[in-house]
Amino acid sequence: MRNLKFALFVFILCGISGFSQGFLKAENTKIVDEKGENVLLRGIGLGGYMLQEGYMLKVPFSGQQYVFKKHIEQLVGKEKTETFYKAWRKNHMQKRDVDSLKKWGFNSIRLPLHYNLFTLSVEEEPIKGKNTWLEEGFQLTDSLLSWCKTNKMYLILDMHAAPGGQGHDVNISDRDPSKPSLWESQANQEKLIALWQRIAQRYKEEPWIAAYDLINEPNWTFEEGKNKNGIEDVENKPLRQLLEKLTKAVREIDKNHIVIIEGNGWGNNYKGILPPWDDNMVLSFHKYWNYNDSASIQQFLDYRKQYTIPVWLGESGENSNVWFRDAIALMEKNNIGWCWWPLKKLGFNNPLEIKVNKAYQDLLDYWEGNAEKPSEQNAFEALMQLAENTKIENCIVHYDVLDAMIRQPKSGRAIRFKTNSLKQDLIIQATDYDLGTDGVAYHDTVSANYHISTGKERQSWNLGRTYRNDGVDIFKNNKGLLYVGDLEREEWLQYTLEAKEAGDYTISLKVNSENESAQISVLVNNLETTSFKILKNLKEWTWTQPHQIKLNSGKNTIRLQIKQEGFNLKSLKISK
Repeated sequence: MRNLKFALFVFILCGISGFSQGFLKAENTKIVDEKGENVLLRGIGLGGYMLQEGYMLKVPFSGQQYVFKKHIEQLVGKEKTETFYKAWRKNHMQKRDVDSLKKWGFNSIRLPLHYNLFTLSVEEEPIKGKNTWLEEGFQLTDSLLSWCKTNKMYLILDMHAAPGGQGHDVNISDRDPSKPSLWESQANQEKLIALWQRIAQRYKEEPWIAAYDLINEPNWTFEEGKNKNGIEDVENKPLRQLLEKLTKAVREIDKNHIVIIEGNGWGNNYKGILPPWDDNMVLSFHKYWNYNDSASIQQFLDYRKQYTIPVWLGESGENSNVWFRDAIALMEKNNIGWCWWPLKKLGFNNPLEIKVNKAYQDLLDYWEGNAEKPSEQNAFEALMQLAENTKIENCIVHYDVLDAMIRQPKSGRAIRFKTNSLKQDLIIQATDYDLGTDGVAYHDTVSANYHISTGKERQSWNLGRTYRNDGVDIFKNNKGLLYVGDLEREEWLQYTLEAKEAGDYTISLKVNSENESAQISVLVNNLETTSFKILKNLKEWTWTQPHQIKLNSGKNTIRLQIKQEGFNLKSLKISK
């Protein structure tokens, strides 16, 4: 009987271990799990968490974190500055954030690391050549890893700010140009090697750590007379040498995890860096502001085939929903995992928007030179409220962004933005048009920024830069009222609603206009039904005269199509 129980115990134990999570690995041109099955990483990057960039905080001065920190210290002192940063990092990422990401459809997170949360800078070390290890960075990483484990999500560790800084684009690595860079200091390179060994030692047995992204976006020329950001270099010897040293240092301790490499010129210039030197390596590239066609990624498809190495879009974003949808569809069509940037900031074109409290806006105005210096207490309260606003429950969730990233790459249909159930009267805000890409839920003449491909100036899609991230231009007046403006001929908006019963209804629009000949047509269920001539009225919002329409029982679509521009649209009203 005892032998039977033991055999049963062994059987159960083997069964449990059979379902345990294994390490991801690079196998030929794919990233696979422990069963050898393809894994397509759908991820989000935590920009602004351990490492702030000025644009994410709307600051008017140089965008390095250390510069922002100095400005804060001048107002509130070092002690309160540290209190703010502790609160910022505590609130910025919590379990609820990771739970939400899993629910929304993501399966991975890229964590940008700032080396100074893990070790002192070379200049601060009390003993030259030694490394003082700090616990905060590791503790923050441990917490995030535990939430990822709970949600069965992968975590990618990304060295975003290397000791000394890895490029001339100083904001992304919090680089101080008055000090030696990563490339100008052997001590900085040795510290980076030691840090990766420390990380590998701590996480070598953690299968929910997907990979180590060794250096984010190197942008430094090593060749005389070339573009300073390394986009023209053809040899890149110092970069390859350091990446090889980092890989060797990691492999001395950790043979389990994928190692991710990035080329020069913000991650995309691989001349002189390939072929790969490790059999568990992934090539990363970054993609911003260019066309979403096969030509835009062909060089990386070629690398994948030539060197039998998986490729991964390690960073992308900062564009419109149309761009997001098209880029992600392109990646998934080519079996390339992706990671978007960032999850949250003070801005509208990401999943979570951190609200700007009035006191912080006053602080920004002061730094801009348009307001008086706040008191120490007022400035501190403004910053602490900003830190409080980073909690997910205090952020604005942009479901249109999430829809563009997760649903729209697989679906060409529109769905309703809000529930619109019509019984007697129904007022729909003009800004609440359906969810879907350009040509499906709306049409606008400018719906994304392609300035890298066009060579022209950056294109603004939503000129009001608020509420939604489509091509539709949404504005907010000084009373907080949202409306659609800058309407141009042939642009249109679609709204889905449910009618309790079929029959005759009326529709009217709330508008203001600067044009005597402004005109809009109404299509009900894809059939043109009526049109409005909008009278000139600049001073106030007014309802047009109602026009008759017929609705079906159940689902209906109403499309407002611009025939002659020159007006703004606030809402539409459907009445029985």
